[in-house]
Amino acid sequence: MGVYLLNKNEVSFPNPTLAEDDGLLAVGGDLSVERLLLAYAHGIFPWYNPEEDILWWCPKERFVIFPDEVHISKSMKKHFRKHVISLAINRDFRDTMKRCRAKREDKEGTWISDEIEEAYYELYKQGFAVSIEAFEDGELAGGFYGVAIGRCFFGESMFSEKPSGSKTALIGFCEYIKTRGILFIDCQFRTEHLESMGGRYISWEEYDEMLKKGTGRGRVKEPCDENS
Repeated sequence: MGVYLLNKNEVSFPNPTLAEDDGLLAVGGDLSVERLLLAYAHGIFPWYNPEEDILWWCPKERFVIFPDEVHISKSMKKHFRKHVISLAINRDFRDTMKRCRAKREDKEGTWISDEIEEAYYELYKQGFAVSIEAFEDGELAGGFYGVAIGRCFFGESMFSEKPSGSKTALIGFCEYIKTRGILFIDCQFRTEHLESMGGRYISWEEYDEMLKKGTGRGRVKEPCDENS
């Protein structure tokens, strides 16, 4: 099938089902709001190293967390009883992104470049990106940011300032969205951390049906088909 080269002057994608076995679908294009919204509404997301071409991914199996399936361990239940926990939405989107970036730069490096920061801040300004921060006893514990389209949430990156801070934020967010009709949190790729929180694989077919239901996909330009 091969990887598709995108035209910067045309906001479109190949059919998501044409992705390689590892999920790589296309290269190039840009990070405009229009292109990002089109991508996420079809299960596609950018992930690439700074200073390299933009890579677009669409794994055939999807790793997701359903809000009512989030796992709260005995140790986390004890943690919640011990501390006063509060959750903030969009406390400071830029700060949350910078904290996610800094935590990864200190370890193995990060894909969150200046270009990514600016693109997702623009999404935030237009109401499509969200940051979530958890506080323990009034102090920032952890958080994450992602993209929200309709009833779907696509997680991007997490940070912890205190032990289990990102877990606290994720559990709090799942409790928050349970009654707000959010269908799932897309984790993009599996990690042991997210699996321990209740994440699991679902088929592309199930995922795509939820995307259609949750994003109202007819409102955005459809991607190219196989013959275009």
